[in-house]
Amino acid sequence: MNVLWIMADQLRWDYLSCYGATHIQTPNLDRLAANGVRFNRAYVQSPICGPSRMSFYTGRYVRSHGATWNGFPLRVGEPTLGDHLREIGITSTLVGKTHMRADAEGMKRLGIDPESTIGALVSECGFDVFVRDDGTNAATDKNRHAEDYEEYLRAHNMGGTTPWEEWANTAVGPDGELKSGWLLETAPLPARVPKEHSETAWLTTRGIEFMESQGDRPWLCHLSYIKPHWPYLAPAPYNDMYSAGDVPSVNRRDGEHTHPLMKAWSETRICRSFARNNVRDIVAPVYMGLIKELDDNMGRLFDYLEDSGRMQDTMVVFCSDHGDNMGDHWLGEKDLFYDCSARIPLIVYDPRQEADATRGTSTEALVEGIDLAPTFQQFLGGPAKPHIFEGRSLEPLLHGKAAAWRNHCISEYDYATRDARRAVGVDQNDARLVMVFDGRWKYIHVENMRPMLFDLETDPDELDDLGGNPAYGGQVNRLRDLHFAWTRRHHNRITRTPETIEKMTDTREPEGIYIAYWDQDELEADGLKMPPHIKDK
Repeated sequence: MNVLWIMADQLRWDYLSCYGATHIQTPNLDRLAANGVRFNRAYVQSPICGPSRMSFYTGRYVRSHGATWNGFPLRVGEPTLGDHLREIGITSTLVGKTHMRADAEGMKRLGIDPESTIGALVSECGFDVFVRDDGTNAATDKNRHAEDYEEYLRAHNMGGTTPWEEWANTAVGPDGELKSGWLLETAPLPARVPKEHSETAWLTTRGIEFMESQGDRPWLCHLSYIKPHWPYLAPAPYNDMYSAGDVPSVNRRDGEHTHPLMKAWSETRICRSFARNNVRDIVAPVYMGLIKELDDNMGRLFDYLEDSGRMQDTMVVFCSDHGDNMGDHWLGEKDLFYDCSARIPLIVYDPRQEADATRGTSTEALVEGIDLAPTFQQFLGGPAKPHIFEGRSLEPLLHGKAAAWRNHCISEYDYATRDARRAVGVDQNDARLVMVFDGRWKYIHVENMRPMLFDLETDPDELDDLGGNPAYGGQVNRLRDLHFAWTRRHHNRITRTPETIEKMTDTREPEGIYIAYWDQDELEADGLKMPPHIKDK
């Protein structure tokens, strides 16, 4: 058995037609959903790339793995999915993006050579690398991962100092001038790179090449796409496939931000930009075009899986690492816990016969990103590791089995590096948010400030913050208790299995250690004996 784990970057759940979107059609992802299970309430562990991905790759909450922000290294020794699967002889291979930052200081302290086999795995989050491309490969980026793609572009006569920036993320203006894809005004123009050579098309090809190279060996392939993440620039014809009239109405209301943090957040530069209607009218259609391009390439990928027979022995999972606010709630980028950002699409196709009864169905179960790692571990025959994985296997939901399931989910956000933190005068150590969502009530703990609260049953658009309303104090207290209970769990007792702890309880003290026995008769009454060199007198 194999696993093909597909991840898009910054893809909203409500921009896929299998999730009910009518402004865009994504027939190929609909096709996957028709053969698998669509999870309607899947949430990431942090609504931003790095922390979210580190939770996906470890199966652990952000507070547990410690990589709370983009560029914060995943510490040496934190076990990853790749480590667990390697124990059972299965290689986890990366094709695309991880946003992983290696713990260089930790490796130096422990004497681990980054160029060694162990050092390479630690540096790449436990993945063997077929190709890595994080999609933020500006000429000034000190952590570029564009070498493979840039070599490919040069081989197809698209050269330059940095072909990623000069072709994939540069457009040609009406007078022949080159326009940077970093500038939002450029979005409607076609990227210089033809669609057959875009990052999305190239990564699809590389994913197929990896699978073709594997023969009969079991594998996990993490095919991780860069788009529809910014820069919002698409190759023709995807750049002008949609217009402002195709974009859903913006979800926001004058005066909706009553919380001091949200007021400060909405005044930051990115949010002020995306709050302008002309920006959204230009950018959102291109965002849709990038999604359409991704779906078209999913068609090519799924055709390969079917034609090669891989659909019979491969679990196929599609998700994103977070969404995109796209002007909703007066916000730009991702961040924060509105459903447009923290909720993700998740579709799982299980090839086993046991999953036949759930094909083409959906579930309202509360699912977290950390559930995928234990799902893959179980599917590929690995032992359960409840002392390490904080998520739970989705197998019961995939096979239609009755099972006790969580009644709330958790997401975290460290805003220490965000401008809004200084605007509200919060120390960086207190700049933390925690979401508790029980399927109806969304509670957000804000350290040193009042909480936020939304009732998604009566207010599905999340426009009315009830956190400061005394009439909802009961709900606030109930959800605060859930948050406190979660913080009290063991989050880092990962070096001893539950079975080992039970044995330690049964055996009391280590052999040869006798504590608080009065005499030898009492010792022997407890089934113990002194060592032979102790002579009775």
